Amino acid sequence: MDLMTILGLIIGGGAVYLTMYEGKILHLLYNPIAAVLVFGGTIGAAMISHPWKVIRQTHHALRLMVFPPKIESPIEIINTIVSITEKAKRNGIESLQNDVHTIENKFLANAIHMMIGGYEKELIEENLDREITYLRIRHQKLGGLFRTMATMAPIFGLLGTLVGVVQVLKNIQDPKAMGASMAIAVTTTFYGIFGANFLFLPVTIKLNEYSQDEVLNKELITEGVMSIMEGDVPTVVSKKLETFLSMRLREAELQKK
Repeated sequence: MDLMTILGLIIGGGAVYLTMYEGKILHLLYNPIAAVLVFGGTIGAAMISHPWKVIRQTHHALRLMVFPPKIESPIEIINTIVSITEKAKRNGIESLQNDVHTIENKFLANAIHMMIGGYEKELIEENLDREITYLRIRHQKLGGLFRTMATMAPIFGLLGTLVGVVQVLKNIQDPKAMGASMAIAVTTTFYGIFGANFLFLPVTIKLNEYSQDEVLNKELITEGVMSIMEGDVPTVVSKKLETFLSMRLREAELQKK
């Protein structure tokens, strides 16, 4: 369980609740009509914008927010590859046959399986790079879904505000009806901004972080497998992977600036 996500929800939700409570406008938060307009409209727009194969992965993405995937650290990847290199150098690549089924990382196991099968170095690299590319595309599409929802939610909040203003003008001679219309106008804006900045954008950012970690590990494995195929000794493999990791981390930092 991701305690940071749980803690963030508690702190953020608590801050909003306390502010509304102290302002004695907590009752305005509960407005089913406003919620239907904002979240229903946002979901509908997302369904129009993205195909079903992406939409159906939404529940998986939301689950990852609370129960994040187990991603090995780059150091663990490097240690595993160096260990594999030592055994391959000592007993030959064929000796790795018994280790394939014990490796939990399916990407690494697949790479070793291809090495044992006698695949050419270029073909192995091409297959691994293609899998990384497909992974990037799949993650980008899912992140794009939540980015779309983060964009649409405030717009539907504004739409609700306009609807509320129209209702106010329509019922300008009826103070009671005018008050209900103003409630819709204000609450839809709140739901739109809250949904975008507290739900959809955080999901997008966290999915992107998980994606970058997974891609980095796969690129590290590809680099290690290529080094093994070139016949490098374990110390050289370790140094190559450490250099590759440092380079990728520097590139990631530069992209964030």
